[in-house]
Amino acid sequence: MSRLGRLGGHLYSGEVSVDFVGRRRLWYVISGLVVVVAIGALFLKPLNFGIEFEGGVEFRAKVPATMADPVPELQSAVADTGLDDDPLVVTSGDDGVRIQTEALSAAEIETLTSAVEKAGASDVSSDFVGPSWGKAIAQRALIGLAVFLVLVVLFIGFYFREWKMSLAALVALAHDVVITVGVYALTGFEVTPATVTGLLTILGYSLYDTVVVFDKVRENTRGMASNSRRTYGESANLAVNQTLVRSINTTVAALLPVAAILYVGVFQLGSGPLKDLALALFVGMAAGAYSSIFIATPLLVQLKQREPAVRQQSRRVAARRGEAPPPMVGEPAPAEAGGSRPQRQRPMGQQTGRRSQPQRTSRSQRSKGRR
Repeated sequence: MSRLGRLGGHLYSGEVSVDFVGRRRLWYVISGLVVVVAIGALFLKPLNFGIEFEGGVEFRAKVPATMADPVPELQSAVADTGLDDDPLVVTSGDDGVRIQTEALSAAEIETLTSAVEKAGASDVSSDFVGPSWGKAIAQRALIGLAVFLVLVVLFIGFYFREWKMSLAALVALAHDVVITVGVYALTGFEVTPATVTGLLTILGYSLYDTVVVFDKVRENTRGMASNSRRTYGESANLAVNQTLVRSINTTVAALLPVAAILYVGVFQLGSGPLKDLALALFVGMAAGAYSSIFIATPLLVQLKQREPAVRQQSRRVAARRGEAPPPMVGEPAPAEAGGSRPQRQRPMGQQTGRRSQPQRTSRSQRSKGRR
């Protein structure tokens, strides 16, 4: 058996355990910092929406091999026409180029086509995308996202019969989406319909990974009310350890082909839907694996520990181990309450727990007393 297999066996049996639940404050801080950076990137560097969302004209052309760097030359050629001061020019493959401009009339399209051909490009074609088309795509993407989230809540609610699991799963999904969108803002990658497809895909992947962990949590916590060996948090932490190796293997196996697609899309093709889809999948899958382990389960335990039944069970476990019981809801911690419980003062003569007896004297002592 390999080392990873032996480690998985030790994690599954509980011989080796990583305290994911107990260190949840650390994971929250790390995730919070990443989310803040992602949100800050959206304000400092807005998303680069593609032509499908904003509308405009897209030109496709071929450039000769003698043109070492066609991007600045074509940008200057388009800007010199006065039709668009800041066109988007990106390479597409070895001899292709894409130029995106604002909405133009038919005569302006002809003028810009001639300017691009004079700059050295050939086989120039153009496609016009109206702004109404882009709004319709964005609207449908938002509707699809809303429907997906509603189905997630209903599915987890009916499957696990626990609304706290639905809430923890939604927080993990929001965590993954914010990080993925923030990476798009930081890298400047174009947001296209392929990006939306990738976002919906990673939501499904993240939910799948979270459901696997939650299913193990439910299995370990079944009959918890009559169990005094482990607390709810310890059983949930065991579930995360039991599924840890599986989650790592599944994530690595999924990320390797996606990384290959991302490499081809960025360094070989240069632009296109393949690159936009691969980046969303790569970032989202990595964030989804992280959130299912470090965010969803610790948050679920934090929510469940507010239930009186779970707290009562934790007190029974502590009593069996001879430890100080955790405080109930609204009750101060033992350290805050002044340490150990004060002992009840017994009346004089009962300090040892025995009934006081009259003092007996011997016969010789009585005779001496008479004298």
